[in-house]
Amino acid sequence: MDKEFSVDSDGLHQAVDLMSRDFSYAEGLHLPIELPQLGIGSTAALNSLAPNILGGAARLGEATSFAHMDPPTPWITWAMTLWNASLNQNLLHPATAPVARQMEQRVIAWLAPFFGMDGGHMTPGSTVANLTALWSARECAGVTQVIASDGAHLSIAKAAHILGLKYLSVPIDASGSMDAAQLPTDLSKSALVLTAGATSTGAIDPFDLVGRAAWTHVDAAWSGPMRLSGYANLLTGIELADSVAVSAHKWLFQPKESALVLFKDTGKAHAAVSFGGAYLATPNVGVLGSHGATATALLATLLAWGREGVAQRIEHCMDLARRLRDFVANDERLEIYAEPQSGIVVWRPKDDRLFDQVLQQLPVGSTSTTSIAGGRWFRNVAANPSADIDLLIATIQKALAVC
Repeated sequence: MDKEFSVDSDGLHQAVDLMSRDFSYAEGLHLPIELPQLGIGSTAALNSLAPNILGGAARLGEATSFAHMDPPTPWITWAMTLWNASLNQNLLHPATAPVARQMEQRVIAWLAPFFGMDGGHMTPGSTVANLTALWSARECAGVTQVIASDGAHLSIAKAAHILGLKYLSVPIDASGSMDAAQLPTDLSKSALVLTAGATSTGAIDPFDLVGRAAWTHVDAAWSGPMRLSGYANLLTGIELADSVAVSAHKWLFQPKESALVLFKDTGKAHAAVSFGGAYLATPNVGVLGSHGATATALLATLLAWGREGVAQRIEHCMDLARRLRDFVANDERLEIYAEPQSGIVVWRPKDDRLFDQVLQQLPVGSTSTTSIAGGRWFRNVAANPSADIDLLIATIQKALAVC
C-alpha cells in the first residue's frame, strides 16, 4: 500500500505545529523554476512551504484586519477541510458522497427559511450563485434582460453576458442604493437584481421593488447572513424574491469557496437547470459538475455555534462598524460617504491632499480603498470579529496628526 495515501499522524501533527510558528519574517516565494525531477518528500515539503504559505498570507484574524469582505475562519472549519481533503467526496454522484449530499441538503433546509425560500444548493461563490439564479430566471420566466444598479457586483453583468441577456445598469442614489425612479416602466421581460450589501459601500437596494419584474433576484452575498441576526429587519422583503444568493465565505465565516443559491420554487428552478447523462444516477443540477463537500464545514459551524452564535458575531461586527462610523462623523477633519447599512464604513479626509499620506500611515490590511463617482474613499469592512476598533481609531488619529 502506498503510505502517501494513509494517515500519517506525525506529519499531520507537524502541519498543525507549523501553524503556530511565527513566519512573519518570510519574504518572497522560494520554489524551483521548473518541476523537480525527484521529490523531496512530504515532511520536507511541509517545512519548505510553511514560510511561504503561512508566513506570506494575509492574516485575516489579526486585530488590524478590517479592510475586506474576507473573514477569519473558525478552527472547526479547518478540521472539516482536512477531513474533506482526505475523503475527496464528489457530490455529482450519490454513490461517492452519500452522507455529504445529505449534509448539503440539511444545511439548505436550515438556512433557506430565513430568506423565505424553500430550497436550493451550494456553489463555490456568489458569482456562480448569481449566474445560476439568472439562468433559472431565463428558463422559468422567459426574461430577456437583466437590470441591476451601478453598485451591483460585476458578476451580475458577467452572468448576463454569459447567458446572452441584455444588461441595464441603473444609477444609485446618495446612499449607494438603487435609484428606483430610474427603473424602466415595463419590467415584464426583466430579471431585476437587488443588491443586499454593495461591495464598495454595503448599501442595500429597496426591497419594495421585489415583485415588479418577471423575476426578482437578490444578491445578498455580503449581508444575507444578517437574516440570522438582530438586524434581520434590514432585509425585510427579501422573502418575496424568486431567488437569493448568499456567500457563506463572507459573514458565515466559511473557507473559500462556499455559497448558496436559494429559490422560492426550487423544484421548478432546479428542473430548469438540470441535465442528465448516461453515467449519472441522478440529474446534475446547476452550473457545476463535480463539486466537493463544502457543506460539511458550514454544517459543523452552524451545529457548533447555533443561530445565536452566528448572530452574536455578526452583531459584534456591526457594533465595530458603528463605533468607527461615530468616530468619523465626529471628527471635523473627516467625512463619511453615507450612513453605513451593513457593516461597511466609507470615509475620507475632507482635504483630498491628505488621502495618500493617511493611507501610508495605516496598517496593512486595516483599510482598503474604493472609487465612487470618480472620487477616492477609504473603506473599512466589519468582517473580522477579532478586530480591535480602538487600535484602528487610534491609528487613524495618529495618521491625521502626522499629516
